[in-house]
Amino acid sequence: VAMFRLRTITGRCYLRRFLHGGVANRDQVLEQLGICADEDQVFEVVGKNKAKLNENHVGCAVGMLWQFQKEKPQMLRTVELIKSHPEFLTLRVLAENKIELMGDVMLVDMLYNILRLSVDPCDSLVQHLVSEAWLRLCRFPMSSLSKFAVCLSDQHLQHSPLMGQITNILNQKLSSIDDARILTILMICVSPLVSPTLRDKLINKADCVLDTMDPSHYNNPRRMVQFLRNIKYSYRPLLEKCNHNLLHNVPLMDAENLGIILGLYQSLQFNNCDFRLAAKQRLIELVDSSTDPLSFTKLFVTLAPMAGLDTKERLESIALILADELNAQQALAVAETLEEIHSRNLLLIQKIASVIHKNLQVYRSMELARVTQAMILLHYQSPEFFTKLRNILVHFLQYSVYPYEVTMLTRVLSMLPSPRLDTSVISRVDAVLPQCNLNDLNTFAVVIAKWLRNDPSYRHSTPIKYVRLLQTLNHCGRERLCKADRLDLLLEELKYMSGEWFEEMLLKETMVTLQRLKGQISWTNVPELSLFLTRINYLCAPLMDSIASATMEDINKMHYSSMYATLLPFAVLNYDSPRVDELFDICIQHFLPHISSFDPHLLVLFGYTLAVADCFPEDMVREIFNVDFLAKLDSQLETLPDALNMRIRLRLMELNRAVCLECPEFQVPWFHERYCQQLHKKGNGFITPVQQQIHKMLGEVLGGVNCAKAAVFTPYFYRVDFECVLDRHRKALSYSEQSQLQIPGDGEVRWGLDSVGKERSELPQGAQRIAVDFLDTKSFCKNSRHMKGEAMMRKRHLEILGYHVVQIPHFEWNSMELSTQDAWKEYLRKKIFTELP
Repeated sequence: VAMFRLRTITGRCYLRRFLHGGVANRDQVLEQLGICADEDQVFEVVGKNKAKLNENHVGCAVGMLWQFQKEKPQMLRTVELIKSHPEFLTLRVLAENKIELMGDVMLVDMLYNILRLSVDPCDSLVQHLVSEAWLRLCRFPMSSLSKFAVCLSDQHLQHSPLMGQITNILNQKLSSIDDARILTILMICVSPLVSPTLRDKLINKADCVLDTMDPSHYNNPRRMVQFLRNIKYSYRPLLEKCNHNLLHNVPLMDAENLGIILGLYQSLQFNNCDFRLAAKQRLIELVDSSTDPLSFTKLFVTLAPMAGLDTKERLESIALILADELNAQQALAVAETLEEIHSRNLLLIQKIASVIHKNLQVYRSMELARVTQAMILLHYQSPEFFTKLRNILVHFLQYSVYPYEVTMLTRVLSMLPSPRLDTSVISRVDAVLPQCNLNDLNTFAVVIAKWLRNDPSYRHSTPIKYVRLLQTLNHCGRERLCKADRLDLLLEELKYMSGEWFEEMLLKETMVTLQRLKGQISWTNVPELSLFLTRINYLCAPLMDSIASATMEDINKMHYSSMYATLLPFAVLNYDSPRVDELFDICIQHFLPHISSFDPHLLVLFGYTLAVADCFPEDMVREIFNVDFLAKLDSQLETLPDALNMRIRLRLMELNRAVCLECPEFQVPWFHERYCQQLHKKGNGFITPVQQQIHKMLGEVLGGVNCAKAAVFTPYFYRVDFECVLDRHRKALSYSEQSQLQIPGDGEVRWGLDSVGKERSELPQGAQRIAVDFLDTKSFCKNSRHMKGEAMMRKRHLEILGYHVVQIPHFEWNSMELSTQDAWKEYLRKKIFTELP
């Protein structure tokens, strides 16, 4: 009875749009439609009144059909039955004949409802509705304009001239829009076409509308975040404002909305601790009520990656029960999530793989690429499955014309075992290379290298087919760099560049191009450029100076959170210039007032970066080493991926060590003893051949191998390659002798409490402890012999611990000058004895 009343009310709402005036203007057909309780009754009214139906009747009937479907859960909708009903065809024919009679609002509503009822966009009714709407575009009210924009997006017409006109109208009438829903829908629809000027206007308008809208309408800020994701613009002030609203609405959200928001945040690299913790708690609450395949899949995909072990096992148990009921897309989503959480539940993996196997012909090309990657990384074993999968992938690849699609399909094909490489695959790759961006070219370089390794004929000579591909690849990469004229677009392409091909073939050309475009460096692209330089480990003074100048000039325009990325290369690459100290001071003063707003894990990373640069702002140190902060950090770490979790914990330990050694006045305790011991147990004591060689040489220089101890842990758990001790006469002491030495009272060296040093023998008066470290390529910038910040910080800390530090750069030890035993020994003797103070 309640459902009947609800549907009757729905019908009356639609009826009011078409009834005008009083009893004299009564319309019996509209009244009959208004009391319909379901689709069958609507069709019955249509069938009985075919000759009487006008444009109002048709519009009302189609609107009610969609409204009844909209009220049903997704799995209970009967759109296909409606489409095949004879009276629905009647409505479509009548609608097409009466298009010119429809009002503007009705015209757009008809198009919207017809598309929602899954009528093909190529259908003549849809085409005529779009054409008529185009003619009337300039007079549409903004509500109809936004709905029409959605219809165009549904038909994949985001880049059409028609959407361009809508973008222009939005630009002209933006000041008149006060409805957040209309604004945000239009923002998303026109996002592929917005200029930087319109982008800024839309962001400012969205910021104003957020202050006046109903805070419970969380779809509006969600769409604002989606707009930022679409235009790849992480504008933090609006993001934080939207997040504030979304955070308060988490108790009202379902798993689908939470998953969408978390996915948008991840795309924008916006990781808000409070939202993740609230979302995790809400999702755990929804576990018991998510019993059908659709709702459970959405819950599983969102919750599993940030759940604890017990919750993950519970989710996997439910997934095992529901596995046979999953459709193709749901099974793929579960498989990708299992891969993300590194699941080893073999029974569940096999069940999901079985569902996927049955549906291989259903998947589109990019879904098949995702299937391949997930099942390979899950270590699924089935030759039959992968053979069938490979054949379908090759078929899709042969007919694909989109560079991104060819790139993805080729990449996943290279992951599959193959007895030989199809000529058609090579031909398709060769044809698409000139259209590819740098990131796609880099992917192809990795794939070609893998093909080369796996080709049996490679043992004798490089096959000509690969030589030609590599030549084309190199030419396309260099040509793309030469033609680059916009720094922002170039940085977007370089965002994920890495690997041997890039470093050997394009790195130098890339740096030349960046220097050519350095006039475009501004506060907006400084963080992205800084991250790139840090990642490729390349010290370029002109670019660093330009970054410093742009930052100091417009520091007030930059968001406080971007200070971390901005200062990162200066610390990591150990770059110093007359303006660097000023840059650090300005950046630190800019972010300190907002220190409590930093995400915990980001503040730890920032604190460590500053420590590398020998910079310890007291407010930051006290904020991090605070019981409440560390408790919040622990909670956040539970929601982060394992790799990031481990990285943050390691950085916190290293920051704790740096503060204890360099700022004892802050009285921060050393609380990572047990953590370091656990790391020590997990690590291996492997010594490289070069270290073995140095150890042998040290023995000859110092008077015996027992005078140099390998892989020694210092207090605060630094691991030095070799340690030796020289007495006051600069004679090396053997470690067996040291244990027998008497310790004079005034010659004691005090190590930290509960530290490794308590097990060490103390030194006799006048003795000197020496740390010998071999520095490999990781300790230096890629393009020079300039030592990086972490190696410098390590040296500072070892000296504070009482060591004389001897660093052996790889380029000195492996040089032509040191190619004999005597030369190596003389080198070590000079390093240890001559440079000793």
